[in-house]
Amino acid sequence: MSISVKNLSKHYDKQKAVDSISFDAKPGRILGFLGPNGAGKSTTMRILTGYLEPTLGDVKIAGKDILTQAVDAKRLIGYLPENTPLYGEMYVKEFLSFVGEAYSLTNLTARVDQVISIVGLIPEQHKKIGMLSKGYRQRVGLAQAIIHNPEVLILDEPTSGLDPNQLVDIRALIKELGKNKTVVISTHIMQEVEAICDDIIIINKGKIVANDSLEGIKNANNQNSLEDIFRKLTA
Repeated sequence: MSISVKNLSKHYDKQKAVDSISFDAKPGRILGFLGPNGAGKSTTMRILTGYLEPTLGDVKIAGKDILTQAVDAKRLIGYLPENTPLYGEMYVKEFLSFVGEAYSLTNLTARVDQVISIVGLIPEQHKKIGMLSKGYRQRVGLAQAIIHNPEVLILDEPTSGLDPNQLVDIRALIKELGKNKTVVISTHIMQEVEAICDDIIIINKGKIVANDSLEGIKNANNQNSLEDIFRKLTA
């Protein structure tokens, strides 16, 4: 498994933000990580990427422990936070080169050009990031997440705030990336999950309440809509 999570917990004093969850994410499949606000989604994403330390439990990225082998594990991860931190005064190519240098990439110029093409940034590649629309800034965020060709992509609300055309483009891009990588998406948009996810985890109040393929979850719930299933499991 590219991601293996065992008995993961995160406590803040007496509050259990994440409460002893276990799951695996598989290569070549897109895992949708769903839950209402405050359910523990973003906390889990931050633990998976090494931004937060768990209170208890283990996370392994392609066999590397996120705590004890942090540098090796993080090299395997591409991360798109919900609010992507971008440098608005930098040009697109300049920013991606900066990120690539942090990973000590060889053939950096060629890789930057390749990633710009993959995410559809060619028309905007010579602009400052601050001049871009939200959709194109999101593409820059995806480009920085894949610049080092990671095995694992962790995307936190990757289409939040995009218009319908941008939604279609970014979802298609994520679907394409998911063919060769392990992708975990945190989202609250049910249509998005049905459009691009192979497997689904639903988390509520820090606990996993469903973990199966999209088809498996629907079969277990009388083929109800995912929205109805979600509402029932998180009531």
